Amino acid sequence: MKLKTFQRGIHPAYHKELSNNSAVERAAIPKTVVIPLRQHIGAPCEPLVKRSDIVEEGQKIGDVQSFVTAPVHSSVAGKVKSVDMLPFPGGGKVQAVVIETAEDYVPKDWEAEGPIVDVDALTPEEIRYTVRSAGIIGMGGAAFPTSVKISPPKGAVVDTLLINGCECEPYLSSDHRQMVENADKLVLGIKALMQAVGAKNPLIGIEDNKMDAVKAVREAAKRLLPELKIVELETKYPQGAEKMLIKAALDRTVPIGKLPFEVGVVVNNVGTAVSIYEALAFKKPLIERIVTVSGNGIKTPKNLMVRIGTTFEALIEECGGLKTDHKEMVVINGGPMMGITQPRLDVPAVKGTSGITCLTADTVKPADYFGCIRCASCVDACPMRLMPLKLGDMGRLSITEEFNNFNGMSCMECGCCSFVCPSKRPLVQWIRLAKIKLRDEERAKHA
Repeated sequence: MKLKTFQRGIHPAYHKELSNNSAVERAAIPKTVVIPLRQHIGAPCEPLVKRSDIVEEGQKIGDVQSFVTAPVHSSVAGKVKSVDMLPFPGGGKVQAVVIETAEDYVPKDWEAEGPIVDVDALTPEEIRYTVRSAGIIGMGGAAFPTSVKISPPKGAVVDTLLINGCECEPYLSSDHRQMVENADKLVLGIKALMQAVGAKNPLIGIEDNKMDAVKAVREAAKRLLPELKIVELETKYPQGAEKMLIKAALDRTVPIGKLPFEVGVVVNNVGTAVSIYEALAFKKPLIERIVTVSGNGIKTPKNLMVRIGTTFEALIEECGGLKTDHKEMVVINGGPMMGITQPRLDVPAVKGTSGITCLTADTVKPADYFGCIRCASCVDACPMRLMPLKLGDMGRLSITEEFNNFNGMSCMECGCCSFVCPSKRPLVQWIRLAKIKLRDEERAKHA
């Protein structure tokens, strides 16, 4: 059988074997957690607690009256140590609540009594309300508030719910383990999402390097959602990007500047679907997630169930520590293609932290680069059919108007162009600079 895929893209070394067969282990409860009030795309939350307040596990500690946002909750029970601007794994600093875990704290067993809500009896409005209240966001890395994603505009018709089980980023295996270990919850979460968006056609796309996941989901679907169709996809990067996945699985093209619902589709990540079921059935907010800690620089790669707010340093220690000093390593929030290098390890794992990739210096692309030789390798690789060689130069030279005219804002920063460039040009970084400059200019116009 010919596997489905999209045009272009790349085939990097995936290194999934380091962690994809490792069952999820529960990380130790940290003595202190750092909970950023902005872990999502949209309006940042405002603190609902102050220094010295006592908080419970699952208590809402940040929220704001905005449609595009997601509240945050305490992942432990304890005492608020401070509310301050602190380093964020996505870069810069954000306001965060620091909580000292109570010495007598016993983690809550949210599922001890089994489901306390009949999910099948919930209305779409009730599902969206609960998803919003639980602070659930896209857990594949995009961090878009899920309550917004499952609220299509009035008049929009969504016929297909497409679940992303690709996890094409090298080294990461958190979604893989979700499918293998939590297939029932995943399928029930998919069922709830269908109710929320009114979709009658459920699909899940899984790459062919995860056949144990295909088997687990297929067995769960037979019992719980027979209409769920599994689409086996070619292992290719970036197969898990929304528009690429829609093209591969459904052969539908999302127009430039448009969203998936324009072609009748809503896409959600497998981890998001599991969290949605837990929120609906057990009233559990998003206070923990699976994080893959992997790479050739970590002593024992693992998949860990992590409380939000646990530091990278603590999670690395859970895996035996780094093989060499951090100064001789590259530690990345996420995977090597789209992740962000971390200059310090006291940053917290957040809702969007799917992995921590630790690489030795000799495996990292050199900083030196050369002039463009006009080979067009980047154009051939770009899944969005853009011209990265031009967009990169426009970003480097701050030519924002022309950058916009060449649809530069459509770039999803997948890194394919930088990966294939024989001159080692940092095209993605330059494109990001252009986007930042363009957004700053737009804000200045409306100031």
